[in-house]
Amino acid sequence: MIRFVFLFILFFSFRLSAQHYNIEVQLDGAPNKTVQLAYHYLGKIYAADSAILDAKGKGVFTGDSILSQGLYKILVNKDHHFDFLLGADQYFKISNSSYEGKNAKIEGAPESEAFVDYMIFLANLQQQSASLSNTYQNADAAEREKIAQQREALNNEMYDYWAMIDKKFPDSFLYKFLTANYVPKLDESTLPKEIQENDSLLLLAQFNYQKEHFWDYFDYTDERYLFTPFYKTKLENWFNKVLYPGYDSVKPYVYQFIEDVKPNKRLFQFVTSFFLNSSINSNIMGMDALFVDIARDYYLNGEAFWATEESLETIRENVLFMQDNLIGEIGPDLTLESFDDEFINLHQIDSKLTVVLIYEPNCSHCKVFVPEFYKEVYLPNKDKGLKVYAIYSMDDKEEWTEFLAKHDMFDWINVWDPQHISRFKIKYDARKTPAIYLLDENKKIIGKKMTVEQLKEIIPLELN
Repeated sequence: MIRFVFLFILFFSFRLSAQHYNIEVQLDGAPNKTVQLAYHYLGKIYAADSAILDAKGKGVFTGDSILSQGLYKILVNKDHHFDFLLGADQYFKISNSSYEGKNAKIEGAPESEAFVDYMIFLANLQQQSASLSNTYQNADAAEREKIAQQREALNNEMYDYWAMIDKKFPDSFLYKFLTANYVPKLDESTLPKEIQENDSLLLLAQFNYQKEHFWDYFDYTDERYLFTPFYKTKLENWFNKVLYPGYDSVKPYVYQFIEDVKPNKRLFQFVTSFFLNSSINSNIMGMDALFVDIARDYYLNGEAFWATEESLETIRENVLFMQDNLIGEIGPDLTLESFDDEFINLHQIDSKLTVVLIYEPNCSHCKVFVPEFYKEVYLPNKDKGLKVYAIYSMDDKEEWTEFLAKHDMFDWINVWDPQHISRFKIKYDARKTPAIYLLDENKKIIGKKMTVEQLKEIIPLELN
């Protein structure tokens, strides 16, 4: 379902110069209707202008400055609308006897006309491809080989069409738009035989090729792509699926991307915000380090001109709670009081693996997680080199005692900080409990925010 958001005033205007636009509209099916001239922007639809059509379905969109180029929409209502490409020519006529984009007739804007022609061409190509796919299902080996060649011929037709557009409309947004989602494929025949014949090496070669060529046909420094459905989706795919999912490998690519778009304020704002939010919300362990880096390098130093003081305060808080417990760093040292009134230093624990566990007995998740972790992870591994530094996060010893007694958990290291002077909740980010961190023999953090099932798999491997 398409979501329509009609915002006539944005934070910044999307009109660019002192020139004007004048778009005459003829919609036979919409006499006396109010029609919107809308545009795509980062996955949503916004209204740029409106016009009331006369009894013959005629009307005019006009303004005293040109519009940003991109994919636009003539919109009557949520069920009646069609897209067209708005290029450099913005003084033209557009008509449509239906609400299919391929049926639009445009006069006066060659780039926009060529887009309609391409939609007709593409629809025909897709029809042929669908027919070949149906035939392929019941074909024998020889016929399938022939169909594969026919499919390749269709692809070549499309590539030739793109080349024709590029030649006919050099430096136009039309060519960029048509090829935006194209990512060239690796020619496997160019690889050494030992890679071609090894599935793992071949998969790695394909992965690396896609990563290096993902943006070949998409100029992410071109602001016009923001006014299409492509930019946000392509950036999400790149960050979440194409880049190797690890902080060290992702950061150089992300920072290069940000620096490339930095001269354009609108792109800089969107891209930097996207990476900040994506890194803090990532399911990949350790990606919070990227959040801390971006926060420090672009937000907390004043470069994020769009950030409000309220949002900066939230970012500062997140950095405060994350900066000391990043994967690969030495875990902050703690000296806390034990259940038996002794003081135990975390870094002086001699063990191959140490788990820092922070919990509160009345936390619904803790009630399940802590006993399960004790029985299924700690007990099977305590004699193999695993120690647990279990921190009771509250200050009611009676509550703590009842919880330990109920689950018979007196044989791991039980500690607390009743005066709350150690700042352990900040150093090990215990805003949500249970908080769990896995430290190696040198007390370097090698894991965090893990489930019992994940710990059951990881800890035996680390102890071997």
